[in-house]
Amino acid sequence: MSRVGNRPITIIKGVEIKSENSLVSVKGPKGELSLKIDPDFTVSVTDKS
Repeated sequence: MSRVGNRPITIIKGVEIKSENSLVSVKGPKGELSLKIDPDFTVSVTDKS
């Protein structure tokens, strides 16, 4: 099992992350990115991670 995939990612100030169904969208001061995630993976967004 991957240890990197289990580590939380710290969200810096000014970055907004939305997770809807299998689409993850990240918006920040330098641009915007959307990525479709495999439904077998779980993505959860908390306060700063």
